[in-house]
Amino acid sequence: MPPTKKPTPKAPARGEPQDPDLGLIASLAEILNSTGLTEIELDRKGTKVRVSKSVTAVAHVAAPAPHAAAHHAPAPAPAPAVEAAPPAKTGGDHPGTVKSPMVGTVYLAPSPGASPFIETGATVKEGQTLLIIEAMKTMNQIHAPRGGKVTHIFVENGRPVEYGEPLVVIE
Repeated sequence: MPPTKKPTPKAPARGEPQDPDLGLIASLAEILNSTGLTEIELDRKGTKVRVSKSVTAVAHVAAPAPHAAAHHAPAPAPAPAVEAAPPAKTGGDHPGTVKSPMVGTVYLAPSPGASPFIETGATVKEGQTLLIIEAMKTMNQIHAPRGGKVTHIFVENGRPVEYGEPLVVIE
């Protein structure tokens, strides 16, 4: 019996990826770029694909404050975190201050009821997750720019933060 010849796959058109999975990834990456999102996850028929890009800083982000405040119970007095800061380290003037790269809602733990990412007095490594900022329904991990000891946390869980607002001090 002569061997059967396998059909040769059709050559992809110019600009078309050869692998269908690469086409899906390319499509998701294009969605990230066109929408400004930082992460997309897709689960289709048991195949999970996650595409993300890191966020280092956002030059200008505008979001209405009432929308951010709608996700938590109203507070009687705003800005107690700044008052609680040590006088010598008010955040913005300390060289070890990590500032918010975006407007959003801060979360100090990966999920409700979980242990916080960091605590005052903890030692962190460069690149370690300090907290999460939710912006436009996307959870953005904020990483330590350097290693050191966390000497102050200026933000409270579930509270809105502004661009450039002090988050933590790492010495």
